[in-house]
Amino acid sequence: MNPRPDFPDYLSEMKWRGFFEQCTDEAALTALLAAGPVTGYAGFDPTADSLHIGSLVPIMGLVHLQRHGHRPIAVVGGGTAMVGDPSGRTELRQLLTVADIERHLAGIRLQLGRFLRLGAGPGDALLVDNGDWLRDKTYIDFLRDVGRHFSVNQMLARDSVKSRMETGLSFLEFNYMILQAYDFLVLNREHGCRLQVGGSDQWGNICSGIDLCRRLGRAEVYGLTYPLIMTAAGEKMGKTAAGAVWLDAARTSAYEFFQYWVNVDDRDVGRFLRLYTLLPPARIEELEALRGADIRGAKQELALAVTALVHGEAAAQAAADAARAAFGGDGDAAAIPASALAAADLAADGLALIEVLVSAGLVESKGEARRLVRQGGVRVNGQAVADEQRRLVAADVQDGLIALQLGKKRHHHLRVEG
Repeated sequence: MNPRPDFPDYLSEMKWRGFFEQCTDEAALTALLAAGPVTGYAGFDPTADSLHIGSLVPIMGLVHLQRHGHRPIAVVGGGTAMVGDPSGRTELRQLLTVADIERHLAGIRLQLGRFLRLGAGPGDALLVDNGDWLRDKTYIDFLRDVGRHFSVNQMLARDSVKSRMETGLSFLEFNYMILQAYDFLVLNREHGCRLQVGGSDQWGNICSGIDLCRRLGRAEVYGLTYPLIMTAAGEKMGKTAAGAVWLDAARTSAYEFFQYWVNVDDRDVGRFLRLYTLLPPARIEELEALRGADIRGAKQELALAVTALVHGEAAAQAAADAARAAFGGDGDAAAIPASALAAADLAADGLALIEVLVSAGLVESKGEARRLVRQGGVRVNGQAVADEQRRLVAADVQDGLIALQLGKKRHHHLRVEG
């Protein structure tokens, strides 16, 4: 999809879409982008085997960079993940083993490849692992070659460090800023990278990288940060009662992913259409103008567009069909999340509903399940459950399944086998 004609450059579209938070030198970066293709990068540490929707903003930032004719680099942090980024954290991240990191990297590489056109040609995106240049560095050599260029006073003044001083910051985490700065230096030297992009919590790390590139590479490089996205209700983007919303269908099914976007706050719809879709700007402005009950249509279009980007057109359409079926329409319910249940388990006294909710992954604990029941938030085959001791038995099976519903929007089918 070509950029909108009235967006003369990458930065103007970033501003219109709501990506632009801070820039180290906007005038110079604007001139650089106008002079020809620019290489820019964003980093993604493999803290899990999947990215979540909090990662979609930097991913979409790279997508738009490529759409405007520039070259994006996605850096997966096989090296930095061994240390852990303290930014936005109140406590030390759990240390990962090398085996964990390698497993996580495999999943994340596949996900990034769905968004970016990877290759070795002009304008093709690169996917690199900073473990390739960090893991073999000896500690003494790194201190002498890189560490000596960092002022502890400046590092302590960075928000990512300063915000952790009261709760405690390990020496391991304190080094993260230096490692990320070194990434920028390596990418500038090896790939001519002139731009780093990331969330606003990365501002201090980005500035440190710019300083290092100037000191050791005599290079003029730039930084651009995106806002950290909060919902209109003041909640962190992508957090739900069931946990994070993941990009991997094995963690968050395409149906659940679709439902997340359908159920966003009315006040967020226009902003999310700009940030998370590639719909034409003119169409986004039409959807933003909708009011009242018509906003439901805008949410459907938002959900369909984002789900298609992440899971593909077919999965997005199946999720939309399943949503219609779940809420009494004529759609196909096949995409509604389901788990298997043996018919023999329903014989005699059957299974405790509370335990089934936990084993199916619908809640994290029996206590949470009981609270939902007490609040009237659990239904079996459309009937509200009032008894915490409710058991599922053979009589609950209808057309080979038992339909569970949590709250108003979340559906799950127990497919009874045998």
